[in-house]
Amino acid sequence: MQNSWKFIFFCLLAMPILIFAQEKKQKPSKKDYVFQISTRLGDMFLVLYDETPAHKANFLKLTEEKFFDSTAFHRVIKNFMIQGGDPNSKPGGDNSKVGMGGTSYTVPAEFVSKYKHVKGALAAARQPDQVNPKRESSGSQFYIVHDPSRCKHLDGQYTVFGQVIQGLDVVDKIAEVPVNRRGDMPLEAVYMTVSAEKMSKKKIAKIYGYEYPE
Repeated sequence: MQNSWKFIFFCLLAMPILIFAQEKKQKPSKKDYVFQISTRLGDMFLVLYDETPAHKANFLKLTEEKFFDSTAFHRVIKNFMIQGGDPNSKPGGDNSKVGMGGTSYTVPAEFVSKYKHVKGALAAARQPDQVNPKRESSGSQFYIVHDPSRCKHLDGQYTVFGQVIQGLDVVDKIAEVPVNRRGDMPLEAVYMTVSAEKMSKKKIAKIYGYEYPE
């Protein structure tokens, strides 16, 4: 009986510590990553959402591994979106396989209702529902919205996990490049390099005018 009371007393003492540890763990970070996508037509700067952690972690991992470097925006549809992230699109790659490449894995869908296909939204490409009923994302292929009015039907269907916070004019420029007869592959490749810089959210707000939600 005495041991039982000791155990209860210990639990009561431990509870505030556990609650404090949990709150500390959940406390939002004061820093974030800004991703830079550089092309011959200019640079785009993006932030990725904490509410889509698997996509954010995967994009950061691939960026740090330089997976995206020398890949191209291989699918460009004016007034719709620009798409990239296929390793087959690198110089010397097999053009017949461009659009089919990626990683050996997919990323589970992370639909967040407040994140829509607005201009400059970063979203993950994926296989169609017939072969991908869970709507899991490609491990590497992504697209950036050019005209949101033509992308509304994609809300809740494809994971939106980031936003261009500077360089929307570059999205416009890429969307305007001449494409082949098929209608979506640029005649002159638009290659990219992707990097990430960690900085304080206050600095991000000051430099890019991006305000983080409270």
